[in-house]
Amino acid sequence: MSFSLSFLSSLHSVADMAEKPIRFGILGCADIARKQSRAITLSPNSTLYAVGSRSLDKAKKFAVENGFPPSAKIYGSYEAVLDDPDVDAVYVPLPTSLHVRWAVLAAEKKKHLLLEKPVALNVAEFDRIIDACEANGVQFMDGTMWMHHPRTAKMKEFISDSQRFGDLKTVHSFFSFAVGDDFLKNDIRIKPDLDSLGVLGDAGWYCIRSILWAADYELPKTVTALRGPVRNEAGVLLACGSSLQWEDGKTSTFHCSFLSNLTMDITAVGTKGTLHVHDFIIPQEERAASFSAASQTGFTELVTGWVPLPSQHVVTTDLPQEACMVREFSRLVKSIKEGGSKPESKWPSISRKTQLVLDAVKESIEKGFEPVQVRD
Repeated sequence: MSFSLSFLSSLHSVADMAEKPIRFGILGCADIARKQSRAITLSPNSTLYAVGSRSLDKAKKFAVENGFPPSAKIYGSYEAVLDDPDVDAVYVPLPTSLHVRWAVLAAEKKKHLLLEKPVALNVAEFDRIIDACEANGVQFMDGTMWMHHPRTAKMKEFISDSQRFGDLKTVHSFFSFAVGDDFLKNDIRIKPDLDSLGVLGDAGWYCIRSILWAADYELPKTVTALRGPVRNEAGVLLACGSSLQWEDGKTSTFHCSFLSNLTMDITAVGTKGTLHVHDFIIPQEERAASFSAASQTGFTELVTGWVPLPSQHVVTTDLPQEACMVREFSRLVKSIKEGGSKPESKWPSISRKTQLVLDAVKESIEKGFEPVQVRD
């Protein structure tokens, strides 16, 4: 009888462990943190546990406005969140210039790290962050949300299909949105001491990631920044672009801007097929997202149209993409905490390649649009 009770007790313990959510702390009260707070709430394996700000009143207001449970811890500093032994993971939406300091400290405090993009100002800072994560056995993931939408996996299936898509030849990616005067005067993304990468780090990160994603994360040999970048009076980029070249002849281009109408397109062209997606970063609808795929397309007999017509694909999701990201991150954290797994290395590897290309684009701009080799 005692064996049976002990056995049942152990089963209950396992069940309790399986249901225990990952407890998130948030460093700062940035606008994007509002979206991620909702994502943490919607994700079935995570919970909002703490928030810290340099202002205790600001942290209290943020918690009330963003659905933190009454039991959530409210702190008047970032350090206090990291010192809380019950915080499993932290989401860090701070300005890029602060990432290396707080991300390294979070890792040293054994907090798993969900870090906003761009991850760092350069790859040297990036490596300091990842070295700290690896040394302390914590999971790293950047906040590139569209990577976790189920549509992205479906698109990858198409461009990986040698019969329908063939070999990748070129990718073109665009991300722009027209900002107002207040943004151009006050937003942290145009302040040289906060986010000196400007639009390249903010919107360009997504474009570069989409190109690498389509190329199966094969780094290009060289990048050549496009002429005509736009800067503000402080020298921060407001619009820019680049071309990328691979040794096997693949090419790509991207353009990112704070000054043009909202556009977020990927066009990937293979020897046999073409992928088009028009809202790859933030789907036009939260629960459904579409893309078009064309394969073995040609002209009609009298060259009056196309045959076959591109097919339209709609992919639905029960959770918005940011909640899908939190769910996956929390799954990895739980497997480390409770299952003894090693941190998943895919995510820091992908992030580092994105950072390497971003650095090369920046260097090409600074060198007068000369080709720059991507150095791993």
